Amino acid sequence: MKTKKLISLFALLFLTTSIFAFEQKEIAVKSNSMNKDVLVTVITPEGYSTQQSYPVIYLLHGHGGNHTVWTKDGAVGQLADQYNLIVVMPDGARDSWYFDSPVTPEYRYETFVAKELVAHIDTAYSTIADRACRAITGLSMGGHGAFYPAMRHQDTFGNMGSMSGGLDFRPFTKNWNIAGRLGTYKENTQLWDENTVINLTHLLKAGTMNIIFDCGTEDFFYKVNCNMHEKLLQEKIPHEFHSRPGSHNWPYWLNAVKYQFLFFADRFGKNIKQLGNGE
Repeated sequence: MKTKKLISLFALLFLTTSIFAFEQKEIAVKSNSMNKDVLVTVITPEGYSTQQSYPVIYLLHGHGGNHTVWTKDGAVGQLADQYNLIVVMPDGARDSWYFDSPVTPEYRYETFVAKELVAHIDTAYSTIADRACRAITGLSMGGHGAFYPAMRHQDTFGNMGSMSGGLDFRPFTKNWNIAGRLGTYKENTQLWDENTVINLTHLLKAGTMNIIFDCGTEDFFYKVNCNMHEKLLQEKIPHEFHSRPGSHNWPYWLNAVKYQFLFFADRFGKNIKQLGNGE
């Protein structure tokens, strides 16, 4: 009986070690544009080595969240292990909407994410420092926050995604302190129009960006995601759009993120070969 218990204990320890082989670390990244340090969670995969270069996925949180929310249950770490990549999760100050805010100039999260953070990660970690192997995605506010810098900084990001994203926030003028970043819709309609991502599709050209986004059919953002899908179809921009039963909640996002990582990993694999880093 003792032998069986001992074997079971060793089996459990092996299973635990196998599942959680990734390394998760909290770092502080200096933002010169905001004159402060921003907390960031970085996950490196099992066997991470400076002798190898890795693709990177930047994964953004939603309104009210922080740099730790995506670390629930180790699911994202397991995906980092599965696809052998680095995951970077910055703090977006709860309600920044990842803008360089014209109303509150101390909020410069577009600059931080697209420039300062990427530069730091490429220096501090062994990355494939090329847009082809760099992706950005997020949930809700972070879905907008992923599309927004990716579309405006296509020299930095070659892959973008969104889960339940606020891809057109103009129907929600009273919600989530968007007015705190852009001013009231009534007095600053032009700013709202210029900064909602559904109005930035003219920046995209067919074949230059790998795009995936999804939304649950019971989600309050479902209609604006469908509208984005229709607009991209009209403009002949290749993309993947998925809808499935689900609401604006963690059970939906923890399922959706698996498909997003699969999509990005597939594109990374093709791009690495094109860059000459494959076998």
